[in-house]
Amino acid sequence: MPQRKGNGSSGTAIRRRWWHLRQHWGMLGVFEINPEHEFFFLTSVMKRGLHDAIQTSMDTPSPDELTPEHFKMVETQVQEDFEMQTFAGPVFASLRCSQGIMEEEYQISVASEGYYLQFVSNSKSKADFFITHDKRFFLKTQSRREVTFLLSNLQLYLDHLEKYPHSLMVRFLGVHKIVIPNQIKKYFIVMQSVFYPDERINIRYDIKGCEVGRWTNSAAEGSRIIKVLKDNNFEGQHITLGNQGSWFVEQVKIDSTFLRGLNVLDYSLLLAHQPLHQDELDRKRSFANLIIRTTKSMDLDDSPREAHPPTIPLLEEKSARTVQDTDTASDPPPQASGENTGDRIPLQEMKCSAARSSPESELQEFQAHHRRLLPNSKNSVHVIDGPDSRYFVGIIDIFTVYSWRKRLENLWKRLRFPGRAFSTVSPPVYSERFCQWVQSHTQ
Repeated sequence: MPQRKGNGSSGTAIRRRWWHLRQHWGMLGVFEINPEHEFFFLTSVMKRGLHDAIQTSMDTPSPDELTPEHFKMVETQVQEDFEMQTFAGPVFASLRCSQGIMEEEYQISVASEGYYLQFVSNSKSKADFFITHDKRFFLKTQSRREVTFLLSNLQLYLDHLEKYPHSLMVRFLGVHKIVIPNQIKKYFIVMQSVFYPDERINIRYDIKGCEVGRWTNSAAEGSRIIKVLKDNNFEGQHITLGNQGSWFVEQVKIDSTFLRGLNVLDYSLLLAHQPLHQDELDRKRSFANLIIRTTKSMDLDDSPREAHPPTIPLLEEKSARTVQDTDTASDPPPQASGENTGDRIPLQEMKCSAARSSPESELQEFQAHHRRLLPNSKNSVHVIDGPDSRYFVGIIDIFTVYSWRKRLENLWKRLRFPGRAFSTVSPPVYSERFCQWVQSHTQ
């Protein structure tokens, strides 16, 4: 009896402690990494290391031009109880700047006194996932092989983003390694969160374009774990983008073609959506919002090192009443003139490179870069507004190379799942099937 009583007391204490933690966390799918959490020490040293690494970036003049040496650079911050290595620091600082992320705000977000959050989902990955306290940036532990792959293809990745600045591929913002003597040696990357802001996102999908193993049971009522649903869960639904649909399908093709060239497979399209409120619909259709969105779209890949770029009129007014909210790069931004008078009234001046000299050349470059009008948000490249819903989309997990191990896995799955679609296939097959899924589910 005494033993039974002791077990009961212990169980009550555990339940009380669990209740207290759940009340304290109070957030779906994320758990605060406070001093009692198993990852508190690791995330604390990550924050300290990131703070110093970003401070070094802020204190060092930006290079006029990135060189091969910048891509190979490894900087080490040595602390009393750990050291952190930063790989290709100037390259990622340049990439952050190109995304409109200032170093000061980046440092505040990833290295503030606020606790990191642990993201808990049904992912099969062995990696650990952390989110900054404001949920804007994602940190993920990676294997040495994955980090080596990313760094060896970093120039190609940047070239792709420069050519297609509205690419849907996730933006990697830093690659680091934490070393705690005799305890921990971990690589991790920092990236933009696709699902930001996530306050109204209730359902998330991870899409690979196949059927085997692509069903997830919904989370039990009251569960604290986010269930990321899969391809088969999405059947019967569509990504309804209206006049954005053709741009979206084409950009997925462009990005998957790039990944096919890297001999990569098993990447995913992260997808979530939320209904637009009436005030968001009204603001979306306003002429002032159109100008803001066009400015954001045109400025995205302007050089951050150009202190005072020349400007030219981009949009001129015909009549605010005649402007339609156009979301596709295939439809030109509205040109404007005074109605029936020929007078032209400048409304907005845009930053541009010296080579741009007219609204016509701006439009040609806009289309050549496969751009769209970006929403006015800090996560604009991953947000697409359809007629009635806002979609959060991003292509992630781009590190799986079609190695001999994957080729053997392909042979085994062909025997086990004859005639069925599974994820481990050659990059050309994976890319084509991935694009077909997106096209057939977009309207």
